[in-house]
Amino acid sequence: MGNRLQNKVAIVTGAGRGIGKEIVSQFLREGCSVAAISRGMESLEQAKHEIFDKIAPERVMIHQLDIVHKEDVKTMVQCVKERFGRVDILVNNAGANFFDEPVTLSDEIWEKCLDVNLKGSWNCSQAVLPLFLERNYGHVVNIASIHGHKIIRDSFPYPVAKHGLLGMTKALGIQYADKGVRFNSISPGLILTPAAQRYFDSQEDPVAAEKEQAELLPCKRIGTSQEVALTALFLASDEARFINATDILIDGGRSQVYHD
Repeated sequence: MGNRLQNKVAIVTGAGRGIGKEIVSQFLREGCSVAAISRGMESLEQAKHEIFDKIAPERVMIHQLDIVHKEDVKTMVQCVKERFGRVDILVNNAGANFFDEPVTLSDEIWEKCLDVNLKGSWNCSQAVLPLFLERNYGHVVNIASIHGHKIIRDSFPYPVAKHGLLGMTKALGIQYADKGVRFNSISPGLILTPAAQRYFDSQEDPVAAEKEQAELLPCKRIGTSQEVALTALFLASDEARFINATDILIDGGRSQVYHD
């Protein structure tokens, strides 16, 4: 247990599994009070029972929410303020993969991709901004993606949303830099999340499939949710107070290697 976020209050979306769950855990360990947000209540309750409550049950609250709905997001932020007194940190982690053929891509999938991966983060950011500006203090960490830097064939329209999220991070970071409010982002590459594990498990030879992907990385291994969470912890803390409108790649160096 540490004190890097002692007496701070954070909202973390997509908190029921994978990277989001690990971020909540790390924040709790460092003295933060956390509102863990997810669209799925079952995964949230399980994470709270198995992990969060064992760290600091008095400093965590769970809230079921679809971040696409702006008014519901505003209500959630007010609930967090009422419970913990204020909000200092927002981590926009919620997102989902949408990979389709552009020619046949439906309007529904296009809109869902932008809603989940961009609009939701904007809704949450806009909702906390008045609280941040009132106190001249606040940190936002957006979980973007390597897809916001490098284009991978057959991954459309997901990169469109992630490029937008990187642009939003920079624009808002500059907009409020002199108001004590910072916006930064993290772009994970291949991370061994439950979703990635499900993909490997669906292959004919899961072990070989995972090894093949690891071999593409200069470090010859796949990243972990904890490695992303520790970076989020740093960016959310006052240790990073001079870092703003910046993105950190966590991809084991893969984006620097020329290959198809």
